[in-house]
Amino acid sequence: MRTWRVGTFSMGGSLLFLGLFLFFSRFLGFSMVQVMSAWWPILLIVLGVEILLYLFLSRQEKPILKYDFLSIFFVGLMGTTGIAFAVISSTGLMDKVEELITREERSFELPAYSYPMDDSIKRVVVRTVGYDMTIEATEEKEVSMFGTYRVQTAKKDKLLKTAEDLISANKRGDTLYLNVKTLPNEVGPFDLQGNVAATLLVPSDVKLEVIGNGNELTLKPRTLANDWNIESASSVMVDVAKNSDLKVAAVGVEDIRGKDGEWKVSEDTASEGIENSSVLKNAVYQAGEGKHRINIVNAYNVSLNSN
Repeated sequence: MRTWRVGTFSMGGSLLFLGLFLFFSRFLGFSMVQVMSAWWPILLIVLGVEILLYLFLSRQEKPILKYDFLSIFFVGLMGTTGIAFAVISSTGLMDKVEELITREERSFELPAYSYPMDDSIKRVVVRTVGYDMTIEATEEKEVSMFGTYRVQTAKKDKLLKTAEDLISANKRGDTLYLNVKTLPNEVGPFDLQGNVAATLLVPSDVKLEVIGNGNELTLKPRTLANDWNIESASSVMVDVAKNSDLKVAAVGVEDIRGKDGEWKVSEDTASEGIENSSVLKNAVYQAGEGKHRINIVNAYNVSLNSN
């Protein structure tokens, strides 16, 4: 009497189908998650077909089935692994792992932004986040921003679709409020925050107030025709032209940098008598008559680049 060892054919068939899936996945672009999620149900189908075919084709009155423990064990192990892949994939965790493995650092251009100015707007207030930014005075009658951003992603699509994804504008009375946003970022252990390098152009005849967030700012006042106030930036670099007519005043700064004799520096005595406190400095630079001012407050260091 012939005894059929259930699992022997299933083991061979499972390995055959797994090999076919992996082979065609190289040409069809399937990911490993898709292969494992789609392949494991075939194990059960092959095993069930094996039993049914033997019972149907067997000419014995009472066919005897004997289970091959080793084959069944490996079939069950592969099936369990496939089920685990499918369950984890349904939670989205497997997609995160796959994205982490395939991600790379990519740079994209920021969507162009512009806000037309009229005579009713006398002041612009910019609230930044932790990204580096260059702020430049311009003769154009609009506020505009451009630049690049860099993120780690497995996708080739741009993260920012429109300029409103990064900056929002609200006009209240004679003031235009601009709020810079952080890049979209899903909360999770595998997500890394990107970086932005932007240039903001502001009409030179409008008063400007910039509220930093511990970031680096580069100021290019050029032919400034109004006052600028900068606060709470970690580092500020002021690029001043020789024919400028302005005064740069830094208050409560730890480090002042520039050519010898450019700054008039005095120490801030407010911190004297406080143990372990650093001595803050006040510094003034003047070009021309100093008709217009750039006031810098609560910055770690201020650098001057005079051309």
